[in-house]
Amino acid sequence: MDATASREPAWDQACMIQGKMFKSTAGLGGIEIQLVYYRGFRECRASKWVTNAGELLKMMTGVMCRGGATQIEKIFNHALKQTKQRKVNAVVFVGDAMEENVDTLCHKAGELKLLGVPVFIFHEGGDRTARRAFEQIAQLSGGAYCPFDASSAGQLRDLLAAVAIFAAGGRKALLEYGDKQGGAVLRLTHQLSENT
Repeated sequence: MDATASREPAWDQACMIQGKMFKSTAGLGGIEIQLVYYRGFRECRASKWVTNAGELLKMMTGVMCRGGATQIEKIFNHALKQTKQRKVNAVVFVGDAMEENVDTLCHKAGELKLLGVPVFIFHEGGDRTARRAFEQIAQLSGGAYCPFDASSAGQLRDLLAAVAIFAAGGRKALLEYGDKQGGAVLRLTHQLSENT
């Protein structure tokens, strides 16, 4: 997650909605999540893997957003390293900007696809440069891109739950969830099908 200063209001919102990811996967055997965030001057941190909403909420509420440039490449490098140590089923990135070399990020996305790790990008705001980069990254990784804004907390909650269902139960479980939920979740499932 992008924890730079521009995302502070959305970070607080994300803390409140993350619990649905765990609830939605309970019937599929649950899910493990690792929080990776960047902020400030070259600060990028990863938490331990957690299996419940309370642990994740505690970690997220302990993070204060700080001004700084994006460090998406560090997140992708971390995901590549993690999936070589243990199977990672998906990467979820939530951010509003992209200030890095798009070709480098797209290359990393391709590497993640080769390892079977799709990137789901939830883009806050309307930055066109970020949108173009995020769409390419999602496509190259076999994942999906979805924009959202500060007024669509419910939509983000449903999208995060959809990715959690994908990570816990695979493509079939996500398609069933998308058919049931409709809306943005169904669009996400269609995009995922197109990018594989």
